[in-house]
Amino acid sequence: MLKEIIENYPDEEFLKADGFESAIIGVEENQMRLIYSVKICLAILMKDMSCEEAIEYFNFNVSGAYMGDKTPIWCWDNF
Repeated sequence: MLKEIIENYPDEEFLKADGFESAIIGVEENQMRLIYSVKICLAILMKDMSCEEAIEYFNFNVSGAYMGDKTPIWCWDNF
């Protein structure tokens, strides 16, 4: 998905979350922010840790990190 987004928006710079490229599900076009699936992010983290650890790690170290105007959007799609 990231490759397609970059091809469609060649003049834009996107802020990416390291290790979660496969969790990208789209782009928000007003501020040109990447959208990530939380469900997929948690699945990636659960390869190395328990579900509870993955949720805690994600909340504090990933989605809780503000990186400026281009901070990614986290879509809670696991309901």
